Amino acid sequence: MLIIVLASALINDAGIVNAILSFLLLTEPFIFLLALISLPLSPENFTRFRAWIFRFAFANIIFCYIQRYLFNRQTEAGLEDNINGVFIGGGAGHVVGASISITFGVYYLFALKSKPLFIRVLVFLAIFNQIIISDTKQVLLAVMAAYVLLQIVNLKDPVKSCLYLVVGSVFLVLFYWAIYNFEALSGFTTWIRPEIYGPDGEATKLKFAAFRIVSSYSNSPLNWLLGIGPGHTVGRLGGWMLESYKELLLPLGATIHPASQAVWQAVVDSWLGDQSSMFSPLFGWAGIWGDLGILGLGAYLYLSFLIWTNICSGNISRLLVLSAFVFGCILSQLEEPAYMMFLAAIVGLEWHEQRHKNFTKVVITRT
Repeated sequence: MLIIVLASALINDAGIVNAILSFLLLTEPFIFLLALISLPLSPENFTRFRAWIFRFAFANIIFCYIQRYLFNRQTEAGLEDNINGVFIGGGAGHVVGASISITFGVYYLFALKSKPLFIRVLVFLAIFNQIIISDTKQVLLAVMAAYVLLQIVNLKDPVKSCLYLVVGSVFLVLFYWAIYNFEALSGFTTWIRPEIYGPDGEATKLKFAAFRIVSSYSNSPLNWLLGIGPGHTVGRLGGWMLESYKELLLPLGATIHPASQAVWQAVVDSWLGDQSSMFSPLFGWAGIWGDLGILGLGAYLYLSFLIWTNICSGNISRLLVLSAFVFGCILSQLEEPAYMMFLAAIVGLEWHEQRHKNFTKVVITRT
C-alpha cells in the first residue's frame, strides 16, 4: 500500500504531505489492530482495556442525550446534525458518533453474555434512539445491509442462514410498516422515491458523479492503475481535509486537485445534494479508486481480506467489518480515524476474547 501511494503521488505530482496523510488515513486501523493483537494481554489487562473502550462508548451515548434533551441543540442551526456525542463541532460528527455507537451496540448485545439480556437490550435500544434523534438513518441501513451480506457469506450452513434471513425479512417488513406509521421514523421515507433511481434518476447520476468526473481528468493508462494522486479526488483527504486545513497544509507542500472541487460542484448543482449523505458522490470506495486507482483499491481489499481470514474470529467482528464496507459506499467512514480505530479495537477485543477461551479449553483438556 505504501509503494502504491508513493507511486501514485510521484506520477501525479502530488505533495509528499498528501502521500503521508493518505497512507495514514487508510492504514492506521490495520496498524493499530496489528499492534493490539500482538499484545500479550492477560485476562486482567484485557478486562481493563475493554472497560476503557466501554467508558468511551457510553460517554458518547450520554453526550448525545444531554445535547438532545438537556441543551436542545436540535433547535439550533444544523438541527439534528448537532447531536454528535463527543464529536462536538465536527462537520459529520453525528454520523461518526452514531457509527461508533452502533458498532459498540452490536458487540455489547451479542458478545457480552455476562451481562443480563434486558440490560444489553436496553443499551441497544438507547443506541437506536440515538440514531433517530441524530438523524443518522444511514448508519442503521449499513448494519442491516451488512447482516444480509453476512448471511450470504455464511451459506455453508443453509438451514441456519435461511432462518436468519427469515428473521431479518420479518424485521424489514415490520420496519417498513413503522416508517409510515411513526413520526420518529418518517425520515427514512427520504430514500423511498423510485423516480430518483434508475439510469437517468437524479440519485444515480449524483452518486456516481465522482467516477464520471475523475475519469475526465485521467490522461494516461497509469491513472487507471494508480489513480490521479493521493488526496486529489473524493476521499476524506481530498474531499474535506485539504480544503479545511489548507492554511496549515499548503505551506508544507500539499496539493489540491480540481477534480475534488468539480465533484463538490456536482453536489451543489443537484437538488438532492443536501438531502441525504446516501446520495453523496464523496464516498470511501470512490475515493480510494480515484486517488490510488485499481492497484490501490486491490491493496486495500487484500489488507481487508487478511483481517477477515486471520483476525475476525466470529460473526460479530465479521458483521462489523462488513458494515464498514457498506459505510464505504455512503460516505468516507473508511478514512474516519475515530470510527475505524474504534472498529479495530472491537475486532481486537473479540480476537483476544476468543484466544483466552481457546487457551482455557486447552488447559482444561490437558488437565
